Formats: sequence, C-alpha cells, structure tokens
Amino acid sequence: MVATPIGNLADISLRALCVLDLADRIACEDTRHTAQLLNAYGLNKPLLPLHQHNEQGASRKVIDHLLAGERVAYVSDAGTPAISDPGAILVHSAQRQGVRVIPLPGASSVTTLLSATGVAQQHDDWAHQGFGFSGFLPPKGQSRQAALQALAQSARTEVWMEAPHRLDKLAVEVHAWGQRPLTIGRELSKRFEQIATVPCQDLAAWLAADPLRSKGEFVFALAPTERKEAPDDAQAMALLDVLLQELSVKSASRIAAQLTGGNKKALYDLALSRKPERD
Repeated sequence: MVATPIGNLADISLRALCVLDLADRIACEDTRHTAQLLNAYGLNKPLLPLHQHNEQGASRKVIDHLLAGERVAYVSDAGTPAISDPGAILVHSAQRQGVRVIPLPGASSVTTLLSATGVAQQHDDWAHQGFGFSGFLPPKGQSRQAALQALAQSARTEVWMEAPHRLDKLAVEVHAWGQRPLTIGRELSKRFEQIATVPCQDLAAWLAADPLRSKGEFVFALAPTERKEAPDDAQAMALLDVLLQELSVKSASRIAAQLTGGNKKALYDLALSRKPERD
C-alpha cells in the first residue's frame, strides 16, 4: 500500500519510488493518473485498474498475481490508499489469503491539515484529545443530517472532506455552530493552496469573498468544543450560600450550574446539604 502525493510530486518518498520500481505490476485507482506519476520518475510498469466500481473483482486478480509470486503495489490517485480512497477491500482480501500487507507511510490530506491547525492536542483530558475522521460527508438526506449532528456534538477535533459543489450547502449547515473555529484546507500542497481558520458562522462570507475559494479539493477541521471546567468546591459553596439566602434549593442549584458550568445534580445535592429544601 503506497502513499502518493496529494498534489506536489516532490512529496513522494524515496521508499515509495523504490517499491514502485521493484514491483512486478501496480494496481491503481486510475491508470491514466498513475501513468503520469510513473512517467514523472521514469518508471514503466504494467497497470491494473482497481477502483470503487470494480474493487471486489479486481482484488481477486491482484491476489492471484500475489499468490503466483509477483510483487504488487497499490496506489490510489492521491494520498494514502484505503482511507477515503479504494484499497480496503483489497487489504481485507489479501489478509484472508494470508498475504502480507505492507503499508508505506506518506502524504495524507487529513494529517497535512491537522498539522497546521494547532488544535488537536490543546486539551489535557482524554475526551478532548485526538481527532475523528469522517471522509466525505453523505451528499443529502437524513444520513447527512446525522453526520452533521455527530460532528457538532463531538468534543474532539473532527476532520472531513467535501465536494466543491456542496460548499454553499455546507456553509448554511454549519452557520448554527456559531463561533466554533473551522479550519479550511483548500488545494493542499498544490500551487493555489489555502489554509484559513474562521468561525463556522463566517464560512459563507469567506467563500463569497473570492470566487476561486469555491474551486479545488477541500478538507475541513472543526475545533473541539469548549470545555466547561468543573466548579471549585469552595467557590460553589460560597455561590450557593448567597443564592440560598433568596432562592429555593432547586432554583439556587440551577442558577449555580448555569454560572459555573457545573453538574446540576451535583450542585443540587450540595445545596441540599447546605439548606433543607423548602419547595
């Protein structure tokens, strides 16, 4: 499994070039695209098409070549195969036949964008660490709404891709997420690369500011939700004591939860211990 450049040809690794040179044949997502890559580095190999529409049958052909003793490399059009590109069925088929699968690290639009956001590890608690990757969002319907809802509710950094013709739709959908930072990666590693971070509610304005911003390939990274720190016990007690002078236990604990971001049930129990409930 060979990662290839996502735009800039210079991003291919020396190991990838060595493996492609040693391979007896190369399975690839698009033979025309891969032929251009090979020509750029003076390589000429038999190519076997393996894409999302023929992956099941093409995988069997690749396995036959492997079982016959050939060395076969697989590349998608750009980036690391089997992430949001074809390749996963091929890997699964090879594993079932006892064929060793060797991954070569390399270019990925996901990690490329994340390295420029500075948000993935800002938090020190497990719930806010790391990131999730959703690939391309569903194009429409309830499945798209469910995917967007999951992104909005996630406490982690969330990364996904979107087609250019759905950008205006996406801008409308994420507007309700307000000030939550959204990093846009456009044409990563290519000549017209752009990386910008804007509030979700400003995505539409960012796109409208320049017609070229709606063209190319896009990756998005949504920053983690803001954490609400647990209130300090002494601070919570002091606040509750003030509120309980005028309010019921239920009202005092509710307001304290709103002001401190603390757990309402825990503050209610604390309020009960400070004053008998009167309502």
